[in-house]
Amino acid sequence: MAAASETAPFGLSSTKGIGIGVGGGGGGAGAKPHGHIVTAAGRVHDALVFAAGAVASVLVLLATASVMPPMPVTNLVSFRSPVTVVTSSSSSSPPLDVHGVHGGPDAAGRTFYDDPKLSYAVDAVRGESRITGWDAKRAEWLRLRYPHGMNSSAAANARVVMVSGSQSPPCRGGGGDHLLLRFLKNKLDYCRLHDRIDLIYNTALLHPKMLAYWAKIPIVRAAMLAHPDAEWIWWVDADAVLTDMDFTLPLHKYANHNLVLYGWNREVYDARSWVGLNAGVFLIRNCQWSLDFMDAWARMGPGSPEYAKWGKVLKQTLQGKSDEESDDQSALVYLLSENEEKWGSKAYLERDYFFQGYWAVIVDNLDGIAARYDAFERRRDIPAAKGIRRRHAEREHGRYAAARNAAARGSIPGPDGGGESGWRRPFVTHFTGCQPCGGEPNKIYSRKSCADGMNRALNFADDQVLRAYGFRHKDPLSDEVVPLPFDYPAAAGR
Repeated sequence: MAAASETAPFGLSSTKGIGIGVGGGGGGAGAKPHGHIVTAAGRVHDALVFAAGAVASVLVLLATASVMPPMPVTNLVSFRSPVTVVTSSSSSSPPLDVHGVHGGPDAAGRTFYDDPKLSYAVDAVRGESRITGWDAKRAEWLRLRYPHGMNSSAAANARVVMVSGSQSPPCRGGGGDHLLLRFLKNKLDYCRLHDRIDLIYNTALLHPKMLAYWAKIPIVRAAMLAHPDAEWIWWVDADAVLTDMDFTLPLHKYANHNLVLYGWNREVYDARSWVGLNAGVFLIRNCQWSLDFMDAWARMGPGSPEYAKWGKVLKQTLQGKSDEESDDQSALVYLLSENEEKWGSKAYLERDYFFQGYWAVIVDNLDGIAARYDAFERRRDIPAAKGIRRRHAEREHGRYAAARNAAARGSIPGPDGGGESGWRRPFVTHFTGCQPCGGEPNKIYSRKSCADGMNRALNFADDQVLRAYGFRHKDPLSDEVVPLPFDYPAAAGR
């Protein structure tokens, strides 16, 4: 069973701890299940893992149900990835623009930013702050600011902004702030290694009523307006770890889609299961369709006067939903399945790799995965292996990542980005239910299993980064690092 859960950004956890997008499933007995994904294979797996009384509700991956009052002081930080200038060898072709030649306070030409009616706020009440004509407005902004095209070695539509976040106050749980720092470092590392990705890390509650897991919608919408240069906004829960630093989002797969989620078509469109997809990690295109979709999504949330009504509708409509809470994930399943032509046709439910993977079925395999990668790099019958082992500057990561993935395809079973079978690195490992900042983990997990799992996954990812600096962790759960010998890993056993 692969992952799933929505975490609870910007809210007080159901166990009275503060949490934002950092932990799935509430920890106390009163916690409400949320954010699970289930499949036939998953049911069998979890029946083995949680054999004692495992039933459909236990198979669901839990996420935090949270609330949080508006904070008087909040912060929103944007991290800019390095940009490489790409020029044409032909003197007749203008160079690609880096920053835009008509930007700044004295820029000529009015854009959508000059419209006094423009609102960054999500439209939780129909017509309140709806934006129209966004595709044309964004195209005009790009034309004025980047007359020679976006600066990229690929097409401009490859530009991605990752959005994540955590709460402003300190974590209630011991060590929570340190874990949040490590989760943030992991995302910064990934974005730095993949030049075209910027990271926005938000701690602000942008809509006072859109608490808990609903809080991500306002910041994702605001990020679209603040970044018209980005084609995709990529929401990643704070408790999700990028565990394959080599993997690049296959954006070409989504050319005809505007929303990408981890989930199962049959579970969403046929069974209409509230756990048929995961809302903790998603890609959404920066376009009018997406703005309209988020408005529709938000109108099922706590900022809407129809919030209570939607809770009843979701319980009556969706399979397996036991409460009358209108949560973000159930709302997603309802919107896609009830309006398949309008919304579902533009949504892509990804299953070919771990777009987000459930930590409980991943972390025990990480040591074996690392061993298989080391073993294939040591093999003398793989010509590329020696080249991959070559020391290199971090700036060259992309070339080495591509070569490593190409060689791994013929040596290590499983798809790029990992999956339910094989031994490839999982792209994203999501710690739903562990509550690293919000307090007690969900009752089906022990505190130790969560703590060890998070440290193991973070060190697994960090070793991939530290390699360019000549170090790695002493062991999978150690904070101590050791220097790597020349020609690692071939020389590691000498």
